[in-house]
Amino acid sequence: MSTPLYQLKAEFFKTLGHPARIRVLELLSEREHAVAEMLPEVGIEAAHLSQQLAVLRRANLVRTRKEGSSVYYSLASPELAELLRVARSILSGVLAEQAELLADLRAARSQAKPPT
Repeated sequence: MSTPLYQLKAEFFKTLGHPARIRVLELLSEREHAVAEMLPEVGIEAAHLSQQLAVLRRANLVRTRKEGSSVYYSLASPELAELLRVARSILSGVLAEQAELLADLRAARSQAKPPT
């Protein structure tokens, strides 16, 4: 029996569920990067970055190539960059709605205050 698609999607999103992995994918959305280039951008220790990259490799979300002693990473699919763009757009909309709600609440609170 095959795994239901919704379960596969849940596993996919679990793989994306770490800030360091998202940051790595954002960097790789721009261009291929060597591990050493990503370290200062991701802001975690080398061993931890290596673990996060291994998770992305096992999920077939990134590809590697070796050049000399450097390992270069790239996205396995350009759709990952699009997914990150869509997520940014969704979050921007959500945050804009929350900001509007907060402004409405503050306005209502200032109108409800008795004069001093």
